Amino acid sequence: MAAIETHGLVKRFGTNIAVDGVDLSIPSGGVYGVLGPNGAGKTTTIRMLATLLPIDGGNARVLGHDVANEPEAVRQKVALTGQFASLDEDLTGTENLVLLARLLGYSRPAVRSRAEQLLTAFDIADAGPRQVKTYSGGMRRRIDIAASIIVTPELIFLDEPTTGLDPRSRNHVWEIVRALVAGGTTVLLTTQYLDEADQLAGRVAVIDRGKVIAEGTTGELKASVGSNSLHLRVLETSQRTAAARILRDLLGDNVTEDPDPFTVTARLDNPAQAAPVLPALDTAGIPIASFTLGQPSLDEVFLALTGHGAGVEPAGTTRGAGVEPAGTTYQAGTTVESDREVAS
Repeated sequence: MAAIETHGLVKRFGTNIAVDGVDLSIPSGGVYGVLGPNGAGKTTTIRMLATLLPIDGGNARVLGHDVANEPEAVRQKVALTGQFASLDEDLTGTENLVLLARLLGYSRPAVRSRAEQLLTAFDIADAGPRQVKTYSGGMRRRIDIAASIIVTPELIFLDEPTTGLDPRSRNHVWEIVRALVAGGTTVLLTTQYLDEADQLAGRVAVIDRGKVIAEGTTGELKASVGSNSLHLRVLETSQRTAAARILRDLLGDNVTEDPDPFTVTARLDNPAQAAPVLPALDTAGIPIASFTLGQPSLDEVFLALTGHGAGVEPAGTTRGAGVEPAGTTYQAGTTVESDREVAS
């Protein structure tokens, strides 16, 4: 049985179509990534699947249950951690987890044990007695995820869980995701970071303007725009046009002059194609500040697939449509009929 199946999923906000016929088939187990720029429809899709927004068209099944007709059954099995921490900042970390565990039916003797277990597992036990408002961004994300798995879900939605975090905190969150999968939980992860999908996701869907425009492994997505990427930075901006001309002569039309006035980027099918570039630039008398060859960046993938960068909102996007409100933790086992999350 697939963890998630959607067919022609649609969501409208007034005249804005936030999700426009999304088809997904996500197997149980592992991490499935959903990539997309701001305003692409990622969060809105997750909110429909988690029963927090009504579906305007198409249909969806989550863990075998019809989302529209069996919302309680879906809520019993899933959890959602959104883009903003939903905890009471005036309470301590321990108090937040104890409160939520009691609301979710844990007995008094079991409550503190479960809170301590989660704090230890997420490496924030020392911060348990402190108010959440004193936590760093990375600690907030960790305790927010902990709050959403007090009752272990079969499926958890993680909506851009590492946005704005420093590299060390991102690594902590990645370790948590891997531990969830090892414990048997399926993870649907939305992100703007291709390296995050590289690290975690088995397969990825790319969403833009409310539509799935590509699906596959991250390797397949990169290969679709060229398996390698050459980044060239000249010393003088006046020499960039000449450098770009030389690259086009050698490599063809997959050469772009970046917003940075010193940089030229080229997509390559084979890294050996880069071999003649430096001698040609040297012959032309164009000094180089840096020359790097590696995999395509997220912006390059998105530019090739969508015509705009990963951080650019699609044209016609209504800002705020479908955006999750602050306070977005949804625990497995919740049965309240509502179009909003259970706020902790």
